[in-house]
Amino acid sequence: MTTRRLVLAGGAAWLAASTTAGRAQFAVGGTATVTRIDFAVVDRERILAAAAVALGRTTKPTSNAQSDDFLWMTLDVAALAAAAHVDEDHELKYAAKAAETLGAWFGGGKGLKVEIDGFEGLLPLCQLAEVAVALPFLPVPDAVAATVKRWIKGYLGYLREDETAGLARDAKDRHGCSWMLQVAAFARLLGDDKALQEARVRFRHATLRAELNGDGFFKEELSRANAFRFSLMDLDMLAGACVLLSTRFESIWDVELQDGPGMRGAIARHVPYCARPETWPYAADAKYFKELPGRRPALAFAAKAYAQPEYAAVFLKLKEATEPDLLRATPIRQPVLWGATPRRRD
Repeated sequence: MTTRRLVLAGGAAWLAASTTAGRAQFAVGGTATVTRIDFAVVDRERILAAAAVALGRTTKPTSNAQSDDFLWMTLDVAALAAAAHVDEDHELKYAAKAAETLGAWFGGGKGLKVEIDGFEGLLPLCQLAEVAVALPFLPVPDAVAATVKRWIKGYLGYLREDETAGLARDAKDRHGCSWMLQVAAFARLLGDDKALQEARVRFRHATLRAELNGDGFFKEELSRANAFRFSLMDLDMLAGACVLLSTRFESIWDVELQDGPGMRGAIARHVPYCARPETWPYAADAKYFKELPGRRPALAFAAKAYAQPEYAAVFLKLKEATEPDLLRATPIRQPVLWGATPRRRD
């Protein structure tokens, strides 16, 4: 049977036929009053280990965003950027490998080509949000950075203007959260203030109401076979969006609905289940329930935003996921990049 699939290349889209504010700085040995985690200290060994893997790996560009190669590419670029940030003496080594990887994926022909079947196909591309966050931390050649930004600019335009992308935007589950995180990350990288402001307005007036029920759960995910995994994925994506969309003058973290919870309530609702997943009140996930919750950056971000040391304490006890399916449900793997300022370079 012939279907129609969306193809993204160079950020452009076409259809083709197919037959198929914390109070205390964290320090090692810190106390229960910790609300801000210094990832450059806490995560240093983990970051360098991930970067060592990235230095030895070569991924093959593919149009399938659900492939392992695509996943490894996004993990590797983020790991290399984090390593460049925490290990300044060797940042050029990490940047050179990142430039090689980004050039291979985004620089060939019209650039990265991704095939998307329906709005659900946008979800795997959420992995690119952290690539966008990582890029400013990498002293890659200007030509490489320009190539990636050119692709992202075209893709951001697609996310904001295309009818299919609009279905993802309006979805009341992880697809809508993914759209929000992607737009926030890409607009932040490009300095697109209009897109950022539109995202803030949407987050305040549509996203929270669409995603959360009165108890702070992600209502559309609760009937899924992997409700816990997807709820935590949503929590991370919206927390990442809060980090990117907040400014010195406006904290998106503090947005509350008159008739329901905001992010404060959603975080508070899910923290106990991150600490004790066996108490999750809904059916256990069909796959990997015993491996959950995994390492949830939403808790670390919220610990700082809400000055809640218990959130930081739970986060620091969580173990990182290793299964590819769980990594795909954890689009933020290098939280050190999300709260830091890139090093200034001449």
